[in-house]
Amino acid sequence: MKKIVNYSAVALVFLLSIFLSSCNKDNSVEPTELTDEQFMQLVINSGYSGTVTDEDNLMSQEISDLDTGAVSDDGGSLSPIDTLKKWGRKITGVNVNYQITGNDSLKYIAVTRTISGNYIIIGYVGGVLQTITKPYKEVLNRNIVFKRIDRSPKPRYNWRVYQVSNLSGGTTEPQVGSQHEQINKVEVYKNGASTPAYTIIGPEFQNSYWTTMRFGGAGIPVFSRGDQVHVKIYVNSTSPTPNDIVAFHWARNSFGFHRVPFAYEGMSGTDRVYSKTYTIYNQHKYGNHNAYFSASTHESLYDDDVTKFASTEVGIPYRIQ
Repeated sequence: MKKIVNYSAVALVFLLSIFLSSCNKDNSVEPTELTDEQFMQLVINSGYSGTVTDEDNLMSQEISDLDTGAVSDDGGSLSPIDTLKKWGRKITGVNVNYQITGNDSLKYIAVTRTISGNYIIIGYVGGVLQTITKPYKEVLNRNIVFKRIDRSPKPRYNWRVYQVSNLSGGTTEPQVGSQHEQINKVEVYKNGASTPAYTIIGPEFQNSYWTTMRFGGAGIPVFSRGDQVHVKIYVNSTSPTPNDIVAFHWARNSFGFHRVPFAYEGMSGTDRVYSKTYTIYNQHKYGNHNAYFSASTHESLYDDDVTKFASTEVGIPYRIQ
């Protein structure tokens, strides 16, 4: 009887080792394995890994970056008009469309996100504190190029982000943003330099690409903690006076602030130039992030008419190292 038990145990271990060996083979494709296209869509929506140092994760941050959640002020520096208290955007829905083209080595993906939400303003109207909610829709465009790095049966091991574009878009409801406000150029200066470190030309900002460092490119714009950054935004506006609402938006931090307002600087041809100088704070998280710049009509923020909201937006990836 004792021998029978020992032989049974040996047989069980042997069979178990065969099972584990077959499960660990690279050429075993599980029924739930994603296709190449499904994997790329997953990366765009959810990221590739859990680290901010990975450029493949940039696209997945967009919606959380742009959703301010509760309305907020701007540290008391947005407006000299005391009727304005707080404002912000609350995203209520996102629809994503993918157009995938390319070949066995490169895949080109045009990503269109249609965002629904509410533009919420808290301020005094006729001496009475009110909350104005302006429903809006916004369409954002960004292009991504994936490059094949292997030929494993599992897409995760085959494809990585080769190039990522800037983000470009604007409201389509209640007003078409580009018909009222159009960002045409962004210049970024570092540490007092007289010439820009980065110049991004629009208005089709999604057609300008950054090659990731994984593939030998210069990568996305790079900054360090403590850098002084001066940004100029060139805006073509239908407003008769230079009172556009231009701001820099970034992801929520421990202080809860999401934006920095820009000041009117002057004209450059037919474009108004708005600028802002700021210092990257010493606690800024290392890794890859998105910076967003928006231009909105004055009526978007200072008129309680819910049909008046027009805005355009540009998103530029950057790295803190």
